[in-house]
Amino acid sequence: MQSTHQETVVVLDFETTGISPDYGDRAIEIGAVKIRGGQILERFQSLMNPGVRVSQFIENYTGITNQMVQEAPDAAEVMRAFADFIGDKPLVAHNASFDRRFLNTEFALIGQGARDNFGCSMLISRRVYPDAPNHKLETLVRYKALQTDGTFHRALADAQMTGHLWISMINHIKDVFGVQHVSFELMKKLTRISKAKAPSFLQKNASQQRLD
Repeated sequence: MQSTHQETVVVLDFETTGISPDYGDRAIEIGAVKIRGGQILERFQSLMNPGVRVSQFIENYTGITNQMVQEAPDAAEVMRAFADFIGDKPLVAHNASFDRRFLNTEFALIGQGARDNFGCSMLISRRVYPDAPNHKLETLVRYKALQTDGTFHRALADAQMTGHLWISMINHIKDVFGVQHVSFELMKKLTRISKAKAPSFLQKNASQQRLD
């Protein structure tokens, strides 16, 4: 079994034309970082041209214009490169249900299978940082004074901030609850535990690890 110290996860973020591929919305930018051993090791970023127009709202929200998208590589080309980047690694996103839908829609268009091994940093943050004002990425970045260049709603910047949040939460679980090895699977299990029961769940894991 791979040591949790050497686990690699890929943290990703999409910028899109709207809220759901069910309405015909498409991805226009992807950003991702690989994390291992509490460090960001590699980065992936690209605008992508899906052949649809970007609304004025999305242009204002992200700063990504129609001209930028029109000059970007074809979406299929970008997604094939991204599939190579992630390999079979587990994935993390903030509000993962959103990014998972877009990832699997874009992958389906190039004949790639669905990827469902996702961890959601937003759900985990509600259990690890229950006293935060809210659990939006921007709020958590300020709440925990995480590394940021001040850019929001661009894919790589958001992926990097989510990566720093993921590392921060793992360190918090280790420091506060004494869990020595915080694996991806443990983080996923935490999303299925109620906020009220999360502390006892983590304390139990710490005790079990000491006995192993």
